[in-house]
Amino acid sequence: MREVRPEELRRTCDPEQFSFKSTAELTELAGIIGQERATKAIDFGIEIPCEGYNIYALGPSGSGRATVIKEFLEKKASTGAVPDSWAYVNNFDDPYQPHALRLPSDKGCAIRDEVDDLLEALREELPRAFEGEQYQQHYNRIGRQLDEARTTKFQGLEARMIERGFALLRTPMGLVIAPVIDGEVLSREQYEELPPEKKSDLEQHRPHLQSELEKTIREVRALERDAKAELRELDQQTAEYTIGHHFESMRTKYVDLHGLLQFLDAVREDILTKVEQFKRPVPSGGEEASLAEEGPFAFMTRFRRSPFEKYRVNIIVDNCEVQGAPVIEETNPIYYNLLGRIEHRAEFGTLVTDYSAIKAGALHRANGGFLIVDALDLLRNPLAWDGLKRALRNAEIRIEEMAQQLGLIATATLAPEPIPLDLKVVLIGDPTTYYLLYNLDEDFQELFKVKADFAVDMDWTSENLEKVALFVHDRCKEGDLKHFELGAVAKVVEHAARLVEDQQKLSTRFGQLKDTIHEASYWAGRNGHDLVTAEDVQQAIDERVYRANQIEERIREQIEKGTIMVDTEGEVVGQVNGLSIINLGDYYFGRPSRITAQTFMGSKGVINIEREAKMSGSIHDKGVMILAGYLGGKYAQEVPLSLSASICFEQSYGAVEGDSASSTELYAILSRLSGLPIKQGIAVTGSVNQRGEIQPIGGVTKKIEGFFDVCRVKGLTGEQGIIIPEQNVKNLMLREDVVEAVKDGKFHVYPVSTIDEGIAILTGREAGERQEDGTYPEDTVNFLVDKQLHELAMKLKKFGKKEEEEKSEEVS
Repeated sequence: MREVRPEELRRTCDPEQFSFKSTAELTELAGIIGQERATKAIDFGIEIPCEGYNIYALGPSGSGRATVIKEFLEKKASTGAVPDSWAYVNNFDDPYQPHALRLPSDKGCAIRDEVDDLLEALREELPRAFEGEQYQQHYNRIGRQLDEARTTKFQGLEARMIERGFALLRTPMGLVIAPVIDGEVLSREQYEELPPEKKSDLEQHRPHLQSELEKTIREVRALERDAKAELRELDQQTAEYTIGHHFESMRTKYVDLHGLLQFLDAVREDILTKVEQFKRPVPSGGEEASLAEEGPFAFMTRFRRSPFEKYRVNIIVDNCEVQGAPVIEETNPIYYNLLGRIEHRAEFGTLVTDYSAIKAGALHRANGGFLIVDALDLLRNPLAWDGLKRALRNAEIRIEEMAQQLGLIATATLAPEPIPLDLKVVLIGDPTTYYLLYNLDEDFQELFKVKADFAVDMDWTSENLEKVALFVHDRCKEGDLKHFELGAVAKVVEHAARLVEDQQKLSTRFGQLKDTIHEASYWAGRNGHDLVTAEDVQQAIDERVYRANQIEERIREQIEKGTIMVDTEGEVVGQVNGLSIINLGDYYFGRPSRITAQTFMGSKGVINIEREAKMSGSIHDKGVMILAGYLGGKYAQEVPLSLSASICFEQSYGAVEGDSASSTELYAILSRLSGLPIKQGIAVTGSVNQRGEIQPIGGVTKKIEGFFDVCRVKGLTGEQGIIIPEQNVKNLMLREDVVEAVKDGKFHVYPVSTIDEGIAILTGREAGERQEDGTYPEDTVNFLVDKQLHELAMKLKKFGKKEEEEKSEEVS
């Protein structure tokens, strides 16, 4: 019977292997620890220029994925090209479809400010130009010419009318002709009293004069049109003369920016076309005249926006201060935060908008660089996920209202010109989400072709130990913490191995290690230490456990009081202490559970009471079914397996899952069949296959510590211990107090490879090897089990014959 030696129970880190005295002597960590596979995948995804090679970084929570990825991308991006800035400008042909304007990365704000300066100059100079003496002279000349021509026309017409006895009257209804005698316009009554000959003469001239009036009106209107056209041309010439040099100056400066030149030409053309709006002074704030100046209806226009507002440049992405390619982490990836939004403002109870209300999303800011998004946060917003896929698939960012996506009637809104998209998206999530997306979302396979798989552990090597020390240094420097001495660094290394329960590995859950470093620095301060010691690190670990293990202590207390029945001394037939893991999320621990078995004559095989009560999972059920396979294969080669056996986790009121107790259940059945009592001071963990081989399980360190703690509160006798699979010895990273107890002979850890090895330890009786004649040596465990199974088979056969005879007698 082999026992695990004390030095095998825990791997220790020798502080003397480090070449420094404290982490204060170290430099910053270069690179990423233990994630060569993931970093190589990320590097590949970044470098490959093909579409669809976006990255999904999968790994467990707390592995530092987000921090590692952001640091890695920022390092890569620092040498990348700075992307262009982007703006939206007015589309004067269709204001509801604003134009996207690409601008040099370092000139976006400068161009916006120059356009603002240009508009401010125009705001001041245009009204001044129209108030100038030269313009007024031309304006008055055109007006005088029009008045003179109009007067000449009407005077000639009036003279001809007077000759024929008519006058030209101006009424609210327009110009009319009326008969006159002696210079007096006749009323209708006076006209009716005229002699017939006079009336006939007047009526004879009326149609001709009416025709002349209409002709004159047409000629005057033509003169007015010509005058208006001349005034319009004068206005445009004046405006062109005033603004032309401003636009030419900007055109010359930005001659290579064709999009900007087109916009400037459009602004120039729109001002010349609507010059009438700019003849009056406009306050710089965009507000019209006061109510007193505007009259009773001034409130209708008091807050009307300045006519110059529609010529401004709306910069949505400004990269003038960006160094290298942008790295954007969107922590709240809702639809608008990703793809941008169009804001609205209320005017007289109605929501209105224009191009100046367009706001950028994370895709705009990350364009030309990298976007980091948490996968689960993104998937909680289905429209955001669909919008991201659509943007990546079409390689463009199209800003749309969510109401349009849902098919709802929305307030009048815009359809901005889409912006070309060129970036790499990095989704961060857990493996389950990755595989669900890969198998259920066809777009995911096409858009996220790079899988960056973050490992949960790394090899315990001297190189990685040095990196852990550098990691500790960086955290101390970053958080202004106390530096660690050699023993404290060694303790952090051992804790990293304990987190993964492997003597050959170290945890890469650097979030947990970071918390330990912070807390150890705190306790060092409380303890008055200048440097963090190994004791400070251990205190940080112990205090964290203490804050989380209240439930574990309550269960242990109930076991000590006998409320939860677990024997740690004596021997009992058909009863074994099994071990299970209780995971609370932030803390998990091992606890012993009494497993009992009863055997009786029958042919139902092994009955899993938890399964019958629907309290067990499929893996546990499979483990129980394996027991029948083992029993039949070993003991029922010549006679049928005539057995009914029930097994149960006593005082178990929750779900039971996993097969780590299958060997324990088998030991209980063998004890019951053989009649040999099981030592209650020895607990068992490990799964078993149909050949009786013990298989490794998880959580072995916590299971041993859980049973040790129970034995300690009930009293260590030196006979207690635990049976574990041989393969799990390398997973042992036990607490130092457990190691000391083993060293002192107060507790034992037995590694086994087969059921026969385990049952020998539990019963103190040899299991017995099958002899050439197919039997087992007398008084061995297997002999007694085989004998009992044969007896049960014979009894069942005899009972069956008796039943048949009784039935035959009843029939006869």
